Amino acid sequence: MSKSEGSVSYKKADASYFDKRGLRKYAGIWSLWALGVGAVISGHFSGWNFGFSTGGWGGMLVAAAIIAVMYLGLTFSIAEMSPALPHTGAAYSFARTAMGPWGGFVTGLCENVEYVITPAVVVTFITAYVNSILGLDPVWSPLIWIVFYAIFLALNIFGLELSFKVTLVVTVISLAVLVFFWVSALPAMDFNRWALNIGVGPDGAAIELPEGGGDFFPFGISGVLATLPFAVWLFLAIEQLPLAAEESVDPKRDMPKGILLGMVTLIVSAFMIVLLNPSVPGVGSFHLASSLEPLLDGFRAVYGDGGVVLLGIVALTGLVASFHTILFAQGRQIYSLSRAGYFPTALSVTHPTYRTPHVAMLAGAAVGLAVMLAIWFALGAEQGGATIGSVLLNMAVFGAMFSYILQAISFILLRLRQPHIERPYRSPLGIPGAVLTIVIALVTLFYQVQDPNFTKGVLWVAVWFAVAIVYFGLVGRHKLILSPEEEFAIEHAEGRTPHHVIAK
Repeated sequence: MSKSEGSVSYKKADASYFDKRGLRKYAGIWSLWALGVGAVISGHFSGWNFGFSTGGWGGMLVAAAIIAVMYLGLTFSIAEMSPALPHTGAAYSFARTAMGPWGGFVTGLCENVEYVITPAVVVTFITAYVNSILGLDPVWSPLIWIVFYAIFLALNIFGLELSFKVTLVVTVISLAVLVFFWVSALPAMDFNRWALNIGVGPDGAAIELPEGGGDFFPFGISGVLATLPFAVWLFLAIEQLPLAAEESVDPKRDMPKGILLGMVTLIVSAFMIVLLNPSVPGVGSFHLASSLEPLLDGFRAVYGDGGVVLLGIVALTGLVASFHTILFAQGRQIYSLSRAGYFPTALSVTHPTYRTPHVAMLAGAAVGLAVMLAIWFALGAEQGGATIGSVLLNMAVFGAMFSYILQAISFILLRLRQPHIERPYRSPLGIPGAVLTIVIALVTLFYQVQDPNFTKGVLWVAVWFAVAIVYFGLVGRHKLILSPEEEFAIEHAEGRTPHHVIAK
């Protein structure tokens, strides 16, 4: 049976279609909390610190506070939408109900860029730590990427229970490592001498102040705003939590609690790491502004180089936690778009034994690795290694910012147009919180454009979008499936009370 809605056509899949695409329920509140926090926690180990070069310490702190407000507006909105629309599609599902098939597809594409590229960014940081620990030549980096992808794809594929248990364990260990660092750094910290050791040279670039005592905002308000894209790394990917909706035991109760507990955890951790990591004697904001391993640098400053291998392994845990959890999100995001027919439906077939979207995870990993290897071999080992992290990070943040804007718009439209949808949780920030998210995301994008690496990233994303939109326009829109997200959206658009639809 088929039906049409506007410019798209649907077909009703039989039971066997969903039998091959079934997911298993397992996650409770703490599994969801671990999934959200684990996805982000690598941003407290590496990446955020580059913002010292554009804003100094004060600029980084205020930028982090502004971005935290953006994420609070976003997460409160998601906490309302996810139990109201408890489908694996998450951002695509919200936008599909609010803005129709094309709006849902474009939002899904933005999120797809984020979740395919972010693991690639994280694995470059992992490789930097491994090279430093083992003293390896960077020429071996592609092999390390492949090994880590293989290990954590296997953990994600061979059982939902295993995946969530690994997520919980590595997330708790990662937070324990951070707390251990905070406790170690507090007695030694010298904030004025080291955190404030950045000044501004004649050319406007950051310079080191040997005695510290620099300005709180060495680059002024413009420096604070220029630091916003780097502060995003402290919270990026917390929004992936709703992708586990169909694997949650009770999404209407647990999803809002998991999201908001995760956000509180990350705000505390972000403040502590921004305060303490640059304040350790011998480290400082100026050095961290170009460091690929800031937490390891902090441990070295406190404990010396004697235990560098052990300290390096300890510092790796946060990166591993994020890599593992974002691979989880990548698989569910591709799976949901494929199950509904936006992507080729073969991508949504789940493992017959473990009921995990193994095809989607393998496909997403293959694309991420292919992009990394293309840059590596096109530019050579030395230049390629330096370029991959910056270009891919900008691609990931670009996709994320547009995804946030579209999710906030979806929230506003759902509030205004579909107030009858059952909402087990309501955002205390309401529409103003969503508007604030949109404004901060737009400002962040504006300042991201100032980064020359941004242009390279945007060109790659534009190609990605062009290919996907052409496919959807010519093929995908004529082959949509009445998946749970689609039936929910259609029936609410038609003003009917939807029947409960579950993919077996």
